[in-house]
Amino acid sequence: MNIQQNRINELVERRASARLGGGQERIDAQHRKGKLTARERLELLLDAGSFEEFDMFVQHRCTNFGMDAQHFDGDGVVTGQGTIDGRLVYVFAQDFTVSGGSLSKTMSEKICKVMDLAVRNGAPCIGLNDSGGARIQEGIDSLAGYGDIFERNILASGVVPQISGIFGPCAGGAVYSPALTDFTLMVKDTSYMFLTGPAVVKSVTGEEVTQEQLGGAVVHASKSGVAHFAAASEQEGIATIKELLGYLPQNNREEAPERPTADPISRVDDALNEIVPDNPNKSYDMYRVISGIVDDGRFLEVHKDFAKNIIVGFAHMNGRSVGVVANQPDVLAGVLDINASRKAARFVRFCDAFNIPLVTLVDVPGFLCGTQQEYGAIITNGAKLLYAYGEATVPKVTVTLRKSYGGAHIVMSCKQLRGDINYAWPSAEIAVMGAKGAVGVLKNVTEEEYNNLFCNPYQAAQKGYIEDIIEPRNTRFRVIRALEALSCKQQEVPAKKHDNLPL
Repeated sequence: MNIQQNRINELVERRASARLGGGQERIDAQHRKGKLTARERLELLLDAGSFEEFDMFVQHRCTNFGMDAQHFDGDGVVTGQGTIDGRLVYVFAQDFTVSGGSLSKTMSEKICKVMDLAVRNGAPCIGLNDSGGARIQEGIDSLAGYGDIFERNILASGVVPQISGIFGPCAGGAVYSPALTDFTLMVKDTSYMFLTGPAVVKSVTGEEVTQEQLGGAVVHASKSGVAHFAAASEQEGIATIKELLGYLPQNNREEAPERPTADPISRVDDALNEIVPDNPNKSYDMYRVISGIVDDGRFLEVHKDFAKNIIVGFAHMNGRSVGVVANQPDVLAGVLDINASRKAARFVRFCDAFNIPLVTLVDVPGFLCGTQQEYGAIITNGAKLLYAYGEATVPKVTVTLRKSYGGAHIVMSCKQLRGDINYAWPSAEIAVMGAKGAVGVLKNVTEEEYNNLFCNPYQAAQKGYIEDIIEPRNTRFRVIRALEALSCKQQEVPAKKHDNLPL
């Protein structure tokens, strides 16, 4: 056998060894926990045969505490590029079988390389996290590595979509990279995120709490809002990431891909004419309205289990991607509170950054009152949503279905926040407040007089604050036609270094 063949054989063997990560025994241990390996996850995520791996033979440079005797090709993270539905993406997947997926300086360099390539080539960046945190043996080098990653998350924000999948532990400083990305997905029972673990919490505060209670997928999807999606399995989580990408453009200079549909633009939904109850104190389900107007009834909800009094998510209308924001009368009467405001504000800003038009469905009685909300800064948090709509330059179509009262009316993409096309159903009530509250202030006015004057859409229409009052069953057609008219919209903003969003 000649020298060249020996070298080729060595390459093949090194590649095979690198693909095993920490070895078969550790791979088996990963599987026993109900978890996939980094490479198995990427195989599910990417189109078959599309993955091009980078830096397979990178090794750490640490010599502390005997680390010079422990080397694995790839150093605990698999990085590269591939395609999803034929579209280029850059990926990294931490490998828990190598040093618990802990972050070394060389691992951070590998991750930073694909992040830089994603920005340079205008493609989404997807990170699959499964790590024990900083590699303690490397000290400050590991912390510097996190800082390098965070800076790139910040620079890439609003330039390319960034998605984080949490498929195992993500603790300490490591949590801030997912927090800086656009969307975070967690897996129930096998993934968790927290700054300090249960042992530290107990020693500092005396609280006894499990990892799941402290930072599991259900907690972050429903209580903190840190996770946008909570999947029942890794397979479901990866499928969700792929579905999400189908609504997003490659970068901030492009439009989202169109999805062919046989759903006609002119389809009417007669049930919408009856959906709003005659009694203004009765609720109805906004999901029924959304499914009635979007293509094929398909809607990918974001933050499904968090702040349920407002709904946000992606759909297509006549094949084009849109972001939907809708009050939910079935939960807290659709009132805006702290969590609903920041949930919707974050979503609106994402859509604006990536050229995704906004469709807003309004039925909001106001902001939630009480000391808990005031002490928690409902003023500042409500201003976030106000600010997000006011600064957005993408096409904005708003439909008021029923209540639209006071400050909440202004916040929900009103005409004065540069709403492009504002419609109302005949059941709309656009006013400073409801009749019962108003007559308590005005004294000499009856509820009937107030209702006749304000609790209808006609005064707003007379003053040009809404473009038209539309029949509910025709909402799909009217919204799509408005979006098509706005497809070439251009709107300039004053020159500035950056804004100062109320945080």
